[in-house]
Amino acid sequence: MMGRSLFTIDTKRIQAVLFDLDGVVTQTAKTHAMAWKELFDEYLCTKGLSDSFDIEKDYRQYVDGKPRYDGVESFLLSRGIKLDRGDPEDSPDKETVCGLGNRKNEIFRQLIQKRGVEVYKEAVSLIKTLRERSVKTAVVSSSKNCAFILEAADITDLFDVCIDGIESERLHLAGKPEPDVFVEAARRLFVNPERSIVVEDAVSGVHAGKKGGFVVIAVDRVGNKEALADAGADTVVGDLSVIELI
Repeated sequence: MMGRSLFTIDTKRIQAVLFDLDGVVTQTAKTHAMAWKELFDEYLCTKGLSDSFDIEKDYRQYVDGKPRYDGVESFLLSRGIKLDRGDPEDSPDKETVCGLGNRKNEIFRQLIQKRGVEVYKEAVSLIKTLRERSVKTAVVSSSKNCAFILEAADITDLFDVCIDGIESERLHLAGKPEPDVFVEAARRLFVNPERSIVVEDAVSGVHAGKKGGFVVIAVDRVGNKEALADAGADTVVGDLSVIELI
């Protein structure tokens, strides 16, 4: 049942809720955006380009929710730059898609070490209540830093399953907007997608959840409601405090 500002989860019918991490459970989306901007502005400067990375526009359109290297490739193509893909083992100073992606990861981890990790308290409260009602929970993130972030925020034990960028790569799972990561999480939880909910804040994640046959709750913290709704979200909420459990 959905109202203007309330979405009700029937805990007798719903078997599991699968959460994206950055921007849904933790406030690390801002840190990711800062790291992307530092990376791309430095790189574009070396190319003599003044068209810098726009945190509001470019983050959502080209990198939000995508595997890191896909995000690098997507943004660079938007500026007419095509690089060799390279190898995930490339050093952070190598001019390849993977090299730049590894440099972004270096910047991100440095920022986390300086700033720490803040959580969205209403999200953590919802997860704890779901678990008290015997609803399974998973975190599903494109980030290879997922375990690092969970540990830094001291919330690792809130999830029965974690599918992150490292696990996706190991299993050769397609990244969002394909549904593979959510389907794999549901398989490990022994639940049916039709009786599970995906909670996302990225358009690519909403597309992935819908393709996988999940109910999708989109969280709009940055004024992206229309795009999330157009992507197929079953409801769009400002934060997770409006979710009611029955």
